[in-house]
Amino acid sequence: MTTPRYVMAIDQGTTSTRAILFDHSGAIVSTGQREHEQIFPRAGWVEHDPVEIWKNTREVIGEALARAEVTRHDVAAVGITNQRETTVVWDRNTGKPVYNAIVWQDTRTDRLCERLAGDVGADRYKERVGLPLATYFSGPKVAWILENVDGAREAAENGDLIFGTTDSWLVWNLTGGGEGGRHVTDVTNASRTMLMNLDTLDWNEEICADMGIPMSMLPEIVSSSAEVGTVSGQQLLRETPITGILGDQHAATFGQACFEVGQAKNTYGTGNFMLINTGEEPVHSDNGLLTTVAYRIGDQKPVYALEGSIAVTGSLIQWLRDNLGMIGSAPEVETLAAGVEDNGGVYFVPAFSGLFAPHWDAAARGVMVGMTRYVNKGHIARAALEATAFQSREVLDAMNADSGVDLTELKVDGGMVANELLMQFQADLLRVPVVRPKVIETTALGAAYAAGLAVGFWASQDELVANWEEDKRWEPTTDEEEVERALRLWKKAVERSRDWVDEDVESAQG
Repeated sequence: MTTPRYVMAIDQGTTSTRAILFDHSGAIVSTGQREHEQIFPRAGWVEHDPVEIWKNTREVIGEALARAEVTRHDVAAVGITNQRETTVVWDRNTGKPVYNAIVWQDTRTDRLCERLAGDVGADRYKERVGLPLATYFSGPKVAWILENVDGAREAAENGDLIFGTTDSWLVWNLTGGGEGGRHVTDVTNASRTMLMNLDTLDWNEEICADMGIPMSMLPEIVSSSAEVGTVSGQQLLRETPITGILGDQHAATFGQACFEVGQAKNTYGTGNFMLINTGEEPVHSDNGLLTTVAYRIGDQKPVYALEGSIAVTGSLIQWLRDNLGMIGSAPEVETLAAGVEDNGGVYFVPAFSGLFAPHWDAAARGVMVGMTRYVNKGHIARAALEATAFQSREVLDAMNADSGVDLTELKVDGGMVANELLMQFQADLLRVPVVRPKVIETTALGAAYAAGLAVGFWASQDELVANWEEDKRWEPTTDEEEVERALRLWKKAVERSRDWVDEDVESAQG
């Protein structure tokens, strides 16, 4: 038998699924990737086909192994990271989903959340679960499926239906599906459902009852780094242990080696997600942030984080490409934006799924303000990039206020960090250095690290810290007065976007 030389991460993201092999130094050896369809049945609704995602997962595993010219015997363990709140409900006997996956960006549960909030308000469960009542989270999505899909309520109450985020869906299928597949999720994904007690890391029966979700639907909650099962049957990775599960933003935090209290990272992907390590006690936010589990290794105490979640950043660039045809590929936006000196007075608030942190306004919608005849495509491209940085500044301000400690530098990762114009503007706005690591695929790397730690492929977290290497650093260069003026205008634009949707607007769109 060969000594395993690699760990595989399966990164089940919002737009694609990837399998990446990492070596002991944390370097990428090979990658397989498949995009899946984005389904938009109505305004504000976003869905994925779970069966397509599972099919793609099997294919990308094969691609990654083939490109590295290795077999399962070269793989020490598998780690899984995933789009977090995206919700799948399926039949435990047949393995068939009863409905498409409802994606984290989906806003259809707005009325349901208002109903649950009642007279108490959106913070009804926040003390217990760390989250406000919002369309973002999984619990209300499960409730919607049970209320709206024919036969789902009865099947759930009979014990035939189970729920999970996409990590649960993949682990169940990888470990045998209806033939003994493990129904699990890790503490980080569970902390995004609105159904888990933050302090005790178990399901809250009272909240489940309020939402009409039978406890029999819920997966077992496991640690982020621990063996949860082995790949079954005749699959390419059969007999390989699955030993790591982390929601994507927690995985990126782990991959950036943010293991000390006060260390923070910002991931620039479909949306933006900034997390700061707050240690072994949950810190509740007074400024619109989420309290979440950062990770848990084996039987150790969980580590918590504060998070600022932004719904639309990279997906705004996709929108410019796919809906408006302004660019042919995402990297072209930097060239277009660099062709103008500034944003020409244009501010773009991409509240396509409402506003997330720190505002939590599900009734907000996207606006572009400051338009004049002077404005061209370059200004709009620049405003779209700047929107990402402005939203991240709002989150950082909230984070500094909640933590009581001002951030001194920000580690960044994700696809958009290749955009140097954006990174410089981000440093200017934040007034702290922005630091990019050599491996920017830190989400997949974090899942690999969690899996590898559990089987001794890496001996300790110190090894992971030693692997981290800086690639580039951007220092603030813009005048403080200019930054404050831009922020003032941005905040005016945000106000224009708020409270847009009401009953007759929603019905007219849908």
